[in-house]
Amino acid sequence: MKTPLWKQRKRWKRIRGLLLAVSFLGFAVPFTSLYAQQTRIALLKYGGGGDWYANPTSLPNLIAFANEAADMGLDPVPATVEPGSADLFNYPFVHLTGHGNVVFSPAEVENLRTYLLGGGFLHIDDNYGLDKFIRPQMKKVLPEADFVELPASHPIFKQTFDYSSTGLPKIHEHNNKRPQGFALFHEGRMVCFYTYECDLGDGWESPEVHGDKPETHRKALEMGTNILQFVFTQ
Repeated sequence: MKTPLWKQRKRWKRIRGLLLAVSFLGFAVPFTSLYAQQTRIALLKYGGGGDWYANPTSLPNLIAFANEAADMGLDPVPATVEPGSADLFNYPFVHLTGHGNVVFSPAEVENLRTYLLGGGFLHIDDNYGLDKFIRPQMKKVLPEADFVELPASHPIFKQTFDYSSTGLPKIHEHNNKRPQGFALFHEGRMVCFYTYECDLGDGWESPEVHGDKPETHRKALEMGTNILQFVFTQ
């Protein structure tokens, strides 16, 4: 039985105490939105020149699908947040995508690390070309952790929708590589999930954007819903 989101909000209230303690060391961590009736997720606006805004219809479509298919109760309008912002701590799930360069400043590295270790979650989706940029940046954030490929048997692939026999669905083809899901863990908790050679976020976009077939669009949305459910119940 999945943990409802209202219990997850109670968990974030407990985390609030930890991060407020961190704030005395110089970090600003407002938690106003954690008490909102609906949980809100966010898109990460990073520096470096990469197209962080690449898929404008992705998150709204995913949220609508997850709310209808899995009763997620998410705010229908995603936020946009920068990695160095105190507002980052308002969102238990943050999504990062793009094709190009990603650069986190030292202050952003520190803020993002505090966010992840304090209970936050980052989903990275390679929109083709992101890999060589995002890996060294995440190594700055979590130097003690390495990306680990998840087997199809991992619970993230079997929530409301069962992808335990296939793993990540292949949405768009680029280099004839198989789709892979990589994770970063801290003290046994997954803090980051990285979808590679999958183009999952493209599949969340409205089908007419890329000419995706309905079944391809649905597979992407189903896997995205699984990710959200896993994050809020792990």
